[in-house]
Amino acid sequence: MKQSIHDVRTGMKDRAILVSLVTDQMKKQEEIAAYSLQELVQLAETAGVEVLETLTQNKDRADTKWFIGKGKVEELRALIEEHEATTAIFDQELSGAQVRNLEESLDVKIIDRTQLILDIFAGRARTREGIVQVELAQLSYLLPRLSGHGKNLSRLGGGIGTRGPGESKLETDRRHIRGRITELKAHLSEMVRHRTLHRERRRKTGVFQVALVGYTNSGKSTLLRELTEADVYVENELFATLDPTSRTLELPSGKEIVLTDTVGFIQNLPHDVVAAFRATLEEACEADFLLHVVDSASPMREEQMRVVGEVLGELGASGKPQAVLFNKIDLCTEQDLQMLTAPFPHLRISAYNEADLDKVRMLIQETLMGDTRTFRIPADKGDSIALVYRIGDVAESSMDEEDMLFRVNINREDYEKVEYLLSPFEVKEDKQGE
Repeated sequence: MKQSIHDVRTGMKDRAILVSLVTDQMKKQEEIAAYSLQELVQLAETAGVEVLETLTQNKDRADTKWFIGKGKVEELRALIEEHEATTAIFDQELSGAQVRNLEESLDVKIIDRTQLILDIFAGRARTREGIVQVELAQLSYLLPRLSGHGKNLSRLGGGIGTRGPGESKLETDRRHIRGRITELKAHLSEMVRHRTLHRERRRKTGVFQVALVGYTNSGKSTLLRELTEADVYVENELFATLDPTSRTLELPSGKEIVLTDTVGFIQNLPHDVVAAFRATLEEACEADFLLHVVDSASPMREEQMRVVGEVLGELGASGKPQAVLFNKIDLCTEQDLQMLTAPFPHLRISAYNEADLDKVRMLIQETLMGDTRTFRIPADKGDSIALVYRIGDVAESSMDEEDMLFRVNINREDYEKVEYLLSPFEVKEDKQGE
């Protein structure tokens, strides 16, 4: 259920004018600039804001004092008075001084894209780790801008832009906020340590890990739910899932893997968000295989794929084995379907089509089972035999005196990952079985 943000004075939703600055440099990518503003509308609606109108300013560069220029501020003021707006939301990031100047001139709450995304995250976080990461991101973003938010916080005791850390924390001095940031980082480090231990435990058991990555609202959570029957929140809105969810998925061979849904990416993802959510996004870095889920029906599909590639690059995960799942093909025309190509292995699917889900399972299995190896293991080595079944697909098994012979389909990465857990005798390939 979508959570609305209300002005605590009236009990009404924030009423906002959305503002975008298109510089000369951005004019070369007018389609992307227009899409960014459209996306800002979706973000505002996701945050529970009533969007009244949008305003675009074309300018050589951002005005250091007013961001959109004094003349455009007057035009914005007229719109605010006409529509009785309570908030102005900017599609780009503002400095503390710009926020302060706009506040004093317009006498409404001033929010930028970063703060809006962080506010949505604050409403989405459910686990302790997610809540800590959101507060850390919000405080890291607001610390250098405190001087620009004083009037916001004194005028309104709540609403968009103040959810999460809250009014009282933001009104304390910088020293106390820095102390809180240090405390949150310590909490997060401990959580990261526990998460790393869990990942190491999974690795030692030879469990294959697959991460679903992609642009927000591309259908990752739906795919996780349909593949694993997981009880996860699914909604047609941005950032419906914030905390990572891992579930066991059984492949056609009977082998089980871990499938993880990660937070959705978005263009201009705030630096503070990437930094604070690095622990969560590391699920993508630690995965053996990435499934890049794409909204096939989006007119900005290629741009969204580019953004996901950039964020994976920032995380150091761009070189990982991956496949592209062009989702939502039921919403595409035949012409659209012909355009769905990628430099990686790819499938065209609908997350609600069982035959397509079977294709996804087979794709994972074929990626997992790359090479065929033959192992000779003493029959009394139950742990080693169980490990062989976990790390690959046992195609054939037989007895040879006191030993078991196994022909196993397994990729090189999985083999090397568990090789040290088996004795030299056990991993020695039986040449006669080749």
